[in-house]
Amino acid sequence: MKKGKKRVHEYIAFFEPNEDGGYTVNIPSLPGLVTEGKALEHARSMAKDAIQCYIQGLKKAKETIPIERETAQAKISAAA
Repeated sequence: MKKGKKRVHEYIAFFEPNEDGGYTVNIPSLPGLVTEGKALEHARSMAKDAIQCYIQGLKKAKETIPIERETAQAKISAAA
């Protein structure tokens, strides 16, 4: 890859509404990466910034950058 040219990394993000407003964002493919935002768009922006910082840290440490793995989501009902 040529210097100055950046690769685009895509990850699945989960946005969970907070009780007091805003959202908590979790990126499962990037262990430990959690951020928050006051509104959905703010949370998206914070997640993008957090992903960039996470990847920069991995590059600096010469560690492997995780590739998004395929995920599935389903609602499951169980009577108890």
